[in-house]
Amino acid sequence: MELPRLDPLTLKKFQRFRSIRRGWWSAIGLAVLIGLSLFAEVFVNSRALVVRYRGHWYFPTYGAFIPGRTFGLGYDYETNYRKLQEKLEAEHDGDFVILPLDPWNPYENDLRDGVYPPTPPSWKDRHYLGTDTSGRDVLARVVYGFRIAILFSLILLLCNYVVGVSVGCAMGYWGGAFDLILQRLIEVWSNVPFLYVIIIVASVMVPNFMTLILIMVFFGWMSMTWYMRTVTYKQKTREYVLAARALGATDAAIIFRHILPNTISVIVTFIPFSISGGIVALTSLDYLGFGLPPPTPSWGELLAQGTSHLDSVWIASSVIVAMIVLLTMVTFVGEAIREAFDPRRHAVYE
Repeated sequence: MELPRLDPLTLKKFQRFRSIRRGWWSAIGLAVLIGLSLFAEVFVNSRALVVRYRGHWYFPTYGAFIPGRTFGLGYDYETNYRKLQEKLEAEHDGDFVILPLDPWNPYENDLRDGVYPPTPPSWKDRHYLGTDTSGRDVLARVVYGFRIAILFSLILLLCNYVVGVSVGCAMGYWGGAFDLILQRLIEVWSNVPFLYVIIIVASVMVPNFMTLILIMVFFGWMSMTWYMRTVTYKQKTREYVLAARALGATDAAIIFRHILPNTISVIVTFIPFSISGGIVALTSLDYLGFGLPPPTPSWGELLAQGTSHLDSVWIASSVIVAMIVLLTMVTFVGEAIREAFDPRRHAVYE
């Protein structure tokens, strides 16, 4: 079976994207970060990766919790693998524990006698970016906060684009009274104050991940609608659409097989900036206290702690550096995509 081949224009756009080095390497770096975040438990987690104890092997990371009594620790709640590692190293019986690079989870409080959080970075205690005001590991909360933020922005992006592209194409294709009515409805809906709605919802119930997604989709799909409406208006007058209509193609076939593929450059160009917008929106809501409920790992919540404890510079600086790196990479990718898909660069004039 022969694999489908990309047309020369698409290949030329991809080659142009690869030639923009900072965008290309930012895309690779961003993909690597997202991939690693999906398996964050392997790198940042209080559960051991591997335990060998009295001839038996255990892999606790993605399994059910193992009580401490299993390893001779004398309690029935989940094993403290850091203490188990110290115990097995002291016994020298050939048993061992392999822990992640950062052996703390984002919800765990490290409270010690005579030491009050937040505590500065310490290689000895394996808090590489210190702890926050509740004694939780900052690096763990930054890593898991990134995973939540990127998943939030990707799901939000998908929902906004499905609604916005569909409504925008319908408005541009059918036009007339249908277009005018939807324009007026969107104009009214866009004037509803988004932040007030969030405040009202937060005062009535504790917003969770899906609640925030739904609220932001209600207000976030309209910007893409205007772009798709304009592009569809332009594309429906082209010769290939008129030819398809003359051949008896249905409206659905014209939209999905002809118009949408020719507007893909508009959709792709806005994807990186929509991702960065979703991350900033969630971080802002968490910072203001209207986002995800505690103790959910959140960049906004860490940023709020950092601004309240300016002497603990490691809290705010960790989040700020992470956000600068991430948003810079997303911006570079967006610029490269916009340059590669610029229709004027690939236009042919007769």
